[in-house]
Amino acid sequence: MNMHANLSVPAIPFAVPTSHWDHAHAARMGEAELLLYRSNLLGSDLTVTNFGGGNTSAKIMQADPLTGEQVAVLWVKGSGGDIGSMTLDGFSTLYQDRLLALEGHYAGENDDDKMVGFLPHCTFNLNARAASIDTPLHSLLPHRHVDHVHPDAIIALAASSTGAAVTAEIWGDEIGWLPWRRPGFTLGVMIRDFARSNPQAKGAMLAGHGIICWADTSRDCYELSVRLIAEAATYLNTRLAGKPAFGGAVCSPEPDRVATASRLMPRLRALMTGNNANFRRKLAHFSDDAETLEFVNSADFAALAALGTSCPDHFLRTKIAPLALDPARLEDDGYLAQSVADYRALYSAYYDRCKRPNSPAMRDANPVVVLVPGLGRITFAADKATARIAGEFYLNAINVMRGAEAIGDYIALDEQEAFDIEYWLLEEAKLQRMPAPREMAGKIALVTGGAGGIGGATAARLLKEGACVMLADRDGAAAEQARAGFARAFGKDVVRAVTCDVTDEAQVAAAFAACAREFGGLDILIANAGIASSAAIEDTTTELWNRNFDVLAQGYFLTAKHAWPLLKGMAAQGGSAVVFIGSKNAVAAAKNASAYASAKAAANHLARCLALEGADFGIRVNVVNPDAVIRGSRIWDGDWRQERAGAHGIDSGAELEEHYRLRSMLKRDVLPEDIAEAAFWLASEASAKSTGNMINVDAGNAQAFTR
Repeated sequence: MNMHANLSVPAIPFAVPTSHWDHAHAARMGEAELLLYRSNLLGSDLTVTNFGGGNTSAKIMQADPLTGEQVAVLWVKGSGGDIGSMTLDGFSTLYQDRLLALEGHYAGENDDDKMVGFLPHCTFNLNARAASIDTPLHSLLPHRHVDHVHPDAIIALAASSTGAAVTAEIWGDEIGWLPWRRPGFTLGVMIRDFARSNPQAKGAMLAGHGIICWADTSRDCYELSVRLIAEAATYLNTRLAGKPAFGGAVCSPEPDRVATASRLMPRLRALMTGNNANFRRKLAHFSDDAETLEFVNSADFAALAALGTSCPDHFLRTKIAPLALDPARLEDDGYLAQSVADYRALYSAYYDRCKRPNSPAMRDANPVVVLVPGLGRITFAADKATARIAGEFYLNAINVMRGAEAIGDYIALDEQEAFDIEYWLLEEAKLQRMPAPREMAGKIALVTGGAGGIGGATAARLLKEGACVMLADRDGAAAEQARAGFARAFGKDVVRAVTCDVTDEAQVAAAFAACAREFGGLDILIANAGIASSAAIEDTTTELWNRNFDVLAQGYFLTAKHAWPLLKGMAAQGGSAVVFIGSKNAVAAAKNASAYASAKAAANHLARCLALEGADFGIRVNVVNPDAVIRGSRIWDGDWRQERAGAHGIDSGAELEEHYRLRSMLKRDVLPEDIAEAAFWLASEASAKSTGNMINVDAGNAQAFTR
């Protein structure tokens, strides 16, 4: 990393949103559909609101299902939704008159939690969508349409020492300023009282939080939200223009930061351990976007990062502050271990300083956000999507700091307030309602031959149980096609693809580096890439012999060799698993297949050797031996089918499948999914005490009995 002053680089400007309202499209919609349309427009624009943030509402007249009378119903985004992707069932619906009557139960700010308990009693039409803590912000206002969003440009004003003055400078009495208050009924009362006292106002800035605004129609509310954000962004850009951000750059981006991240992420992940029996391994996300590099390379980076975040939406996902690392010491394992341990100690001290008598037990103390000058941002979480989203939220925090510092001093949320939100009993109750994680949650697998029948079926089985999977295949187009299909089925975050010929050591090394960079490391290797050939010994050329051994023996050796450092690193977290997809022919002799069978036998014996070598590091190595997996197999689509049919003197069509089925003791076809099930079991904790074993999945073949 090159340390230098580079004060001439101007700050990155804020994006200025514009309206995307389609009048012709909206003209065909009813009130509820217009609310959804407006919500999706706001939420799909990250200059307007961040993922999962913000809420929208409309007060709609509807027939009461009991009386048939027309009543006012509050439609408001329900708890835990995302306005950018939600559908109509993402809204809570509540009787507006009952919501207003709740104030009779309110005696002051200490009643916020109590008031949440009354919300279900206001439910309209048995709607199962739980109402959010922000519901009073919408219900207590008399206006028909309300938007509450947290865009970066707005929070930059809300989190600056000059925020109140700048709000008045930009909007005069159109937008007010309210001091910080945690979301809840009290904040709703404050906003309602402000609106009553200021009938000319169209909204209010909420210090450290965001903005709320109102209008009489859905379109007017949407366009007001967009205008206010655009005006805030434009104002900030005039203050940033031509000036460096964060005191100017003092170092430059590392040219090879992707490779550095690939080496660093698994080592950090291996250090993130926990004493809780429910602790899950972490998944990671790396980003070196321009905004992050501008921040971590700046003179003010260390001081600002230590202050923590301001908006509750940010720190609930990122923790109150990140871990910052010295880029000159990234290769020092002792330094990394001490840094992570120090962070846990600091977090524990924060918990002890701030805890209340009824606070929930301390949660995971490991860092979520790791920042490195010259490199960028790495985020860790229990699943890949959450790791990515946490990174995006810290990017929001960086933008907020840049804007807040441009007009004054950045003001982070008070530590006790931050704790009271992070360990809010209502938040804890929400966490306790979350479904239990799936069996492979937190695990990372790499599958060679991942675009083929057995490889694809194994990847699907792992993904179904919550694993992240890197598909490695020499056919890059097929791997990408498989990735796209899995992304549609399981989500885009959990699967990646890489072109990898297992006979090419450089490609193998690159595949594992990609896995480390995309997910944070490796827990499971499924060595599956293969070929097959059939020839009598006198027709077996040296080239054919070598090709079998290159793929089936050396290929397995190379994948195991480059997986090994990543797998060894997980010893302290319960170890890891390697599964070789072998063959019945590795155990039982096969006519006219000496090259194939010998190479498979070599791979199986390699697995036994690796089981010995890996035991001290908790690496379990086992083998699945299939036989005649014809359906869905790319190997059987080629010459192998014709060659094996010829060796048995039968037709290569349906007669071949019938031959293998009848040859088996159980008289059953063996399918890719059958092999996948065995591989999954060997990779799972259910087989935690098995290593050096072989499982035959061949419908029964006495020649292949391993004992």
